[in-house]
Amino acid sequence: MKGETVLVVEDEEDIRELISYNLKREGFEVVALNTGEAGLNAALESPPSLAMLDIMLPGLSGLEVCKKLKSNELTKHVPVILVSAKGDETDVIVGLELGADDYISKPFSPRILVARAKAVIRRGTLNQSDDDSQLLIHQLSMHPGRFEAVIAGKALSLTASEFKILHYLARHPGWVFTRAQIVDAVRGDDYPVTERSIDVQIVGIRKKLGDFDNYIETVRGIGYRFREKGPVKPEGPLK
Repeated sequence: MKGETVLVVEDEEDIRELISYNLKREGFEVVALNTGEAGLNAALESPPSLAMLDIMLPGLSGLEVCKKLKSNELTKHVPVILVSAKGDETDVIVGLELGADDYISKPFSPRILVARAKAVIRRGTLNQSDDDSQLLIHQLSMHPGRFEAVIAGKALSLTASEFKILHYLARHPGWVFTRAQIVDAVRGDDYPVTERSIDVQIVGIRKKLGDFDNYIETVRGIGYRFREKGPVKPEGPLK
């Protein structure tokens, strides 16, 4: 993770130092600040690879900083991890709805914190290819901003998780993703996604794709990928 900068905004000095120390050990550059206002200004001046925000900050709260980052063109693609006390479940849900990518509850394991930071940055790197723009591949058209998916001129009625999974796979045709990677890519919203449920979600997506169900290929022993070459004609569902 050399070259990746993490903005840490935490008003408790010991926690701020603990987070900074463990991130630096893994090669991250760290900018550590103690107020929301300072954190927001720093992010706008030089957008970091990741913002790690304590929810309960004096003055401008972590939630407010998150909202401002996600609504600004300069920083809307900056991944955000919220750091919360155990009793802040409602605030965490609000944060996820504002666009936060993940959260960590205090007290936390430094190893888990670093692992979460790496995962969110990896996911953010993959997701920076015009997330809100229209995607056209084979006979599939998807528009995340409008939550629209059309296959061969027919609108698809997808759940939120089905939409995100299909969009994630379709944006990387030919790439093979494990179930864990797919979970990681869609984690952070207000619906549960587990590795086991990915198989169920894929079945549902294929069913709704109808004659084009073989757009999604099963790679035995690994996971799934979106077919790279097209157009594809009906061949029956891939098992």
